[in-house]
Amino acid sequence: MSAIRPAAVVVLAAGEGTRMKSATPKVLHEICGRTLVGHVLAAARELEPENLVVVVGHAREKVTAHLGETDPGVRTAVQAEQNGTGHAVRMALEELGSIDGTVVVVCGDTPLLRGATLRELTANHATDGNAVTVLTAEVPDATGYGRIVREGASGAVTAIVEHKDASDSQRAIREINSGVFAFDGQLLADALGKVRTDNSQGEEYLTDVLGILREAGHRVGASVAADHREIAGINNRVQLSEARRILNDRLLTEAMLAGVTVIDPATTWIDVAVTFGQDAIIHPGTQLHGATHIGEGAEVGPNTRLTDTVVEAGARVDNTVAVSSHIGPQASVGPYAYLRPGTRLGTKSKIGTYVETKNATIGEGTKIPHLSYVGDATIGEYSNIGAASVFVNYDGQAKHHTTVGSHCRTGSDNMFVAPVTVGDGAYTAAGSVITKDVPPGSLAVARGQQRNIEGWVARKRPGSAAAKAAETASRQDQNED
Repeated sequence: MSAIRPAAVVVLAAGEGTRMKSATPKVLHEICGRTLVGHVLAAARELEPENLVVVVGHAREKVTAHLGETDPGVRTAVQAEQNGTGHAVRMALEELGSIDGTVVVVCGDTPLLRGATLRELTANHATDGNAVTVLTAEVPDATGYGRIVREGASGAVTAIVEHKDASDSQRAIREINSGVFAFDGQLLADALGKVRTDNSQGEEYLTDVLGILREAGHRVGASVAADHREIAGINNRVQLSEARRILNDRLLTEAMLAGVTVIDPATTWIDVAVTFGQDAIIHPGTQLHGATHIGEGAEVGPNTRLTDTVVEAGARVDNTVAVSSHIGPQASVGPYAYLRPGTRLGTKSKIGTYVETKNATIGEGTKIPHLSYVGDATIGEYSNIGAASVFVNYDGQAKHHTTVGSHCRTGSDNMFVAPVTVGDGAYTAAGSVITKDVPPGSLAVARGQQRNIEGWVARKRPGSAAAKAAETASRQDQNED
């Protein structure tokens, strides 16, 4: 079946979501790198609708601002008072004007809904010639959901009864309304004008449109979702975490089937925008966020968190946090490294244990093995930065840049006070504070001369453990002499 491009998709996102117990509007809570409404919009966009409108209400300024950042092509309709789903759709149609064609209505809190399921809904709607087609599913526990009431012999949908209004026999039904519909746009607009509010909530139920259209002699059909979890709405933090787990498992399954090794899916978390090359290996305790890419044959983890970071082919990243960084082919990072935004590592470069970088370009084959901070710097190829080195980039008012050339060897415990340049092939002595440029091929020594004051401990710390140890050592030296 081929789906028909709908005239409009309406996303219902006006509710407050009080059970979330949050200052954040419900539809703006995130799982796997997108807000709840962001996931719904992504699924809706797969239909390529002529119009996409989101009905906003509670905290509409925040929601509208988010929509502008997420999908600038989205239109919004305001439901100032939350008077039910039917009322919300009426607000959307007032924004859109007269609509010829199919109108799909979805809920803004169903992040597991797939575009493929919506395409099947619209295809069934067109094929069956329905006035309305409801997406349904059979669930283990239907508590809280509207029940699908069917005609005995034909199985045709006769009504949707909200849980609060359902009889005991109707509450025993396990087929539920997902809140997702495909409507004939003109018939929908006409029927919404006939919806009444004589129910337990005093609201305009969109589901009443089905009965109105059926009584007028129009066809009412259903499209059953293959996986009932797709239609699950999020109402509290428990359901939010459950949806996150389901979506994460879905994403990891897709990755593994595409040739990625995930050692422990239970402790691995990824976002929807994460991509992989074939034969990438992901170790336990790894989190991959944002637009992160793991290249072919790269190995990441354990206990690593990467955000908006590229790891190129064959690289190894272990026990590392990286944000907005680029790790070159066959580079080695960690364990216990922190790559801050603007870090770019060249081919076969190395960032070792307890090293922090920021806004730094590290050349091919260059190594920063231990206990160092490299910020606002450019380092050439095949240089080695000694342990406990600090690139002193901030003078209290502005950041300054340090340049270290290629094939340099800098000593341990060096301070590079920016702005400063160390030329190609230069060396710096251990313990130096480099405040002036070092010419290529030079050795820079910037430290005081060592002076030993004999007997200082005995005079200044008499009776101490150090004084006693020193006295014992002196006697041993005298005896040996």
